[in-house]
Amino acid sequence: MEIITFDKLPEAVTLLLEKVSNIEALLTGQHLQQPAQDEPLNIIKAAKFLDLAVPTVYSKVSRKEIPVNKQGKRLYFYKSELEEWIRQGRKHTANELRESIALPRRSITKRRRKS
Repeated sequence: MEIITFDKLPEAVTLLLEKVSNIEALLTGQHLQQPAQDEPLNIIKAAKFLDLAVPTVYSKVSRKEIPVNKQGKRLYFYKSELEEWIRQGRKHTANELRESIALPRRSITKRRRKS
């Protein structure tokens, strides 16, 4: 680290102010990029988000296949809940299935019935 003398003090203060301004700009920018609160979606917006027809969403609600909130006669959906519902339907890859089956296998032998 460089030693700051009295003669170099104005340059050091200027450099310090620039760095503080850069940090402030970064923090302000991150604050703006934080996700908005999870607002409820109506049936039309939920169907559009899921890329499904509105009647299809209604049928999934009636079969209790999809997370929903009901207030009176209106249905509300939260985007985060719909995203989680989609993630739960994830299918395992062939490699993941092989790894899960890679446990020690017991030998399978046919049993003979005693007569």
